[in-house]
Amino acid sequence: MTHQKPTGRISRFPHLKQDFAASLVVFLVALPLCVGVAVASGVPAELGLVTGIVGGLVTGLMRGSSLQVSGPAAGLTVLVFEAVREFGLPALGVIVLTTGVLQLAMGALRLGRYFRAISVSVVEGMLAGIGLVLIAGQLYAAAGAKAPESGPAKIAGLPEAAVDAFGSAAGSASLVLGAGTVAVLVLWKRLPAMVRTVPGPLAAVGLATLAALLFDLPVATVEVRGLLESVQPPPLGAFGDLASVGLLGTIVAFTLIASAESLFSAAAVDRLHDGPRTAYDKELMAQGAGNAVCGVLGALPMTAVIVRSAANVQAGARTKASRVLHGVWLLLFAALLPDLLAYIPIPALAGILVHAGAKLVPVRSLVALWREHPGEALILVVTAVSIVAVSMFEGVLIGLALAVVKTAWEASHIRLEVVDKGAGPVQAYLSGNATFLRLPKILDSLEALPQDRPVELDLSGLHHLDHACRTALETWAERHSAHGTEPVKVTEPVKARQAAEAATEPARAG
Repeated sequence: MTHQKPTGRISRFPHLKQDFAASLVVFLVALPLCVGVAVASGVPAELGLVTGIVGGLVTGLMRGSSLQVSGPAAGLTVLVFEAVREFGLPALGVIVLTTGVLQLAMGALRLGRYFRAISVSVVEGMLAGIGLVLIAGQLYAAAGAKAPESGPAKIAGLPEAAVDAFGSAAGSASLVLGAGTVAVLVLWKRLPAMVRTVPGPLAAVGLATLAALLFDLPVATVEVRGLLESVQPPPLGAFGDLASVGLLGTIVAFTLIASAESLFSAAAVDRLHDGPRTAYDKELMAQGAGNAVCGVLGALPMTAVIVRSAANVQAGARTKASRVLHGVWLLLFAALLPDLLAYIPIPALAGILVHAGAKLVPVRSLVALWREHPGEALILVVTAVSIVAVSMFEGVLIGLALAVVKTAWEASHIRLEVVDKGAGPVQAYLSGNATFLRLPKILDSLEALPQDRPVELDLSGLHHLDHACRTALETWAERHSAHGTEPVKVTEPVKARQAAEAATEPARAG
């Protein structure tokens, strides 16, 4: 009996059929999102496609997370828009290139795993804040109006923008088209499975484009410049802006947010499949390489995108070939059919991003989080509100600071047990962690002890005693002893007693 050897193609690419089919699905999901994110970021639509192409052909080929798909993300839209408005489009390439270099360095230094130590509440609050600002800004685009610059102004001006939109034919048509796009996205998952073989974002944009053409609606459409005309590497003079503190702060914000979003996305994608787990440091380097190339091309920054990644897994992808092929399809579209972009209505893209922004606001999980962990829920809300009220970078810093304070407060649990037998000394036992955060509580309890009775203070149950607490306890003991009672007898913490005994051992030996 003879065995026929498998062909070289099948042996080298055993899952080509599944990966090929999945790549088409991811391409159809990514296409409207790439264009929508670019338009919302205030840059040419083609630059969104460039970032998607680099995410497939560069990051897709590298090791890290085998099924995660990268490209322009709604989560960075607000930050990109602010950066382009403040520093100009040429500076965007410098920002993205430097972000990529920093990510490569962090990956090489094996810092990727430490992003998992960032409070989940801060990250969710960051995404919620981005989602709120994104929704507010894109509602103006859906109404055919210009959005104010600050987050609070965007929210405050929405009623007036709605009144103005319904007062004109163009505004009404634009708003109805945007609302229709959101409605299609919401209802699409309830349609029969055969219909849902077409990705929701593509169907929504396709139907909106068809409606605009059939009814000749007076709505704005995407401006097409051409792929080569849109790709503008940053001029050498733009690198001089790196001396600006504002630009450096923006780069830090890009780096932290893009890295955290990518690695949290990787953790989520790992839960969707049974294949190889993510190598976080390698994935961070893959993201860095992609962003470095995007920076050289003057394109948008990239992150791993959970929507595309989930679509990739659900479509049956088995290897990284699917995400590489999706980059090939984006490249072919950008090279051969770029004029089709000019037919896409801006309100339809705004609807896509309003829907994406709404997914970033975890309303349902926030209610459950408030019941179980109110402190974490508070961090999430404060981070989100700070991003809307102030800015992205400051909002994230406020959230991180609040998370650190909460952790320090919870770590400083302390218990004071007082035993008073009515005669003899009062015995006070302190256990836990004595830090300055709990100092008022400790002193209030000790000062309430009888002044005319001797006190024995047992600190042996303390795991940690900081300098502020030690000084305060010594001062209290001196004051208590000054009232004519016996001096307070203090039993030192175990570690301090062991250290003292170890220090006296050489003297005894001598």
